Amino acid sequence: MSQFNNTSTTDDVIAGIDLSGKRAVITGASSGLGVETARTLANAGAAVTLVARDESKLATALAGLQEAVPGASFDMAVLDLADLDSVRRGAATILAQTGSIDMLVNNAGVMACPLLRTAQGFEMQFGTNHLGHFLLTSLLMPALLAGAPSRVVNLSSAAHKFAPLNLDDPNYLERDYHKWQSYGESKTANVLFSVELEQRFGTRGVHSLAVHPGMIATELGRHMEPADFELIAGDTDPADLPYKTVPAGAATSVWAATSPHLEGTGGLYLEDCHIAEAAAGNSTGGIESYALDRQYAEQLWLLSEELIGEPFYSH
Repeated sequence: MSQFNNTSTTDDVIAGIDLSGKRAVITGASSGLGVETARTLANAGAAVTLVARDESKLATALAGLQEAVPGASFDMAVLDLADLDSVRRGAATILAQTGSIDMLVNNAGVMACPLLRTAQGFEMQFGTNHLGHFLLTSLLMPALLAGAPSRVVNLSSAAHKFAPLNLDDPNYLERDYHKWQSYGESKTANVLFSVELEQRFGTRGVHSLAVHPGMIATELGRHMEPADFELIAGDTDPADLPYKTVPAGAATSVWAATSPHLEGTGGLYLEDCHIAEAAAGNSTGGIESYALDRQYAEQLWLLSEELIGEPFYSH
């Protein structure tokens, strides 16, 4: 069992871990959890590549991190997960900076936005949260294999409980759009991707873990309205929702990327710095069985390859 819990912070989980000589790549690294994850890994000695779509925000985050962790090694790559061409360019930039990656933290995401389309016409939440990261991970796989044993951390959410993924219409071309249902489907996809990635690459030393960070007030909530907080709260007063601080919110990602406790394992869903158990009824915690379904995960993998227009790295 993990010694940590829902109040553990990034500094708690990294204590005693030396990442000297390691390389981490973090998406969504211009604010919030991404910056905190980068700070923590760099503080432990890792070289960190910051990835985000907004170059000016990324440069500001980089400057702040250089001040916070003097002497640490940082690189940056501009990459928009909502545009597969941008993902390809950004991945090329990252591979030009390093031939070996020890930790890939797929942290970026969009939540509960109105119906929008990516550059290639995918529904924005599914396209950004899953397909963009699917392609990026594929393109970075040579470096992850070079860094093996390495880890891929995919940020999911307890919102995976909102809905299993509709494989027949993941892009809402034929059904009414509901922003929270779509978000839930994309978060289910993040877990399924982790499950299948482990099946295909775990034996080659690349392990994959899905993470629920908890509820944190970050820029991810930019599209939220008062009614959304009431929806999430259910019978609870929205003011009493169990928000985490950013250091506590990023702790499970850092634990997933670095903990010796998780060495050699993958295809798991983590929450509050421990391996989640099966969800019990309407419990707020745990993992729904459909998100760990092997056949479902393989079907999503094949569909994702079809949608991005190329097979996942297979050398």
